[in-house]
Amino acid sequence: MHEDAEKKTPGSRQAEDIWRADLDLITEAAQAAGATALGFFGANPKVRFKSEDRSPVSEADYAANDVLKEKLLVARPNYGWLSEETDDDPARLRCETLFVVDPIDGTRAFIAGKDVWCVSVAVVHRGRPVAGVLVAPALRQLYQATAEGPALLDGAVLKAPGPAEERPLAVALPEDVLARLPEPARRLIHRVSHVPSLAYRLAMIADGRIDATVVKKNAHDWDLAAADLILARAGGALVDLSGQPLVYNRESVSHGMLLAGSLAAQRRLAAAGLG
Repeated sequence: MHEDAEKKTPGSRQAEDIWRADLDLITEAAQAAGATALGFFGANPKVRFKSEDRSPVSEADYAANDVLKEKLLVARPNYGWLSEETDDDPARLRCETLFVVDPIDGTRAFIAGKDVWCVSVAVVHRGRPVAGVLVAPALRQLYQATAEGPALLDGAVLKAPGPAEERPLAVALPEDVLARLPEPARRLIHRVSHVPSLAYRLAMIADGRIDATVVKKNAHDWDLAAADLILARAGGALVDLSGQPLVYNRESVSHGMLLAGSLAAQRRLAAAGLG
C-alpha cells in the first residue's frame, strides 16, 4: 500500500492527506481513461459478450482499463487491484488498500450512443472506500469524495436533500423491481425512468435529482464503491436490506439487493416495509 498508510487510520489527519493524494491520482487517471473511452464513443466500437452472464464489453472498456491500470499501479505498486475487465487475482484479499475500478459503468448505454456512462474508480481501505471518483466524459461531469471531505460535483459541494414528507419519492428502478415491492412502498414511489449506469444513478441521489434507488442483487464492488462514498459524503447512504453498509474486497465481490437514498427517503421506505 501507499508508503506509511498502514500506520494510519482513515479518521486521522495524516490518513486524510493520503486519501486526498490518492483522490488526485485517481481523478487524473479516470479523466485519462474517460478521454480514451470517448474516442470510441459513437464510433461503432467492437463488442463481445461475456460468456458467464452475456453482458456486453467493448474495446473501449479494455482500452480504458489499460489506461487505469498503467497509471494507478505504477503510482501505487503496493495497492491491490480489482476491475471488472481484469481477471480477479485472489492476492487482493491480502491487501489492506486497493483500487476498485469499472472502466465504463453503463457499457450498454455507451454502445447505444447514450451519454449516461462513467468511469468509476475508488480506493478501498480495510473494506470501505476512502477516495472515489466518477468521470462522465460525454456529460462533462466530475464527481469526487474522500472519507473525511465533502462530496463534490465539478468542485461544488453536494448535499442530498431530504424529500418533503407530503410528496412521493422519486425512485429510479425498473418496472419489474417496482412490481415486487411491498404495496405500501409502491404507493410511496414515483418511478423515474431506469438509469442503466448504476454508479451514475447513485450520483443522481447525491446531487438531488432523485431520492432513492433499489439495486437488484448481483451488483459488484466495481459498480458501487466510488459512488457509495460520494453518496455517503453527500449525506445519503447505500445499505443492504438490513440497513448495514457494504463491505468491499471480500472473496465474493457481488452483493444482494440494496437500497440507496437520502437518509429521509430511506426512513420513509423502511417505514413502508422496504428493508
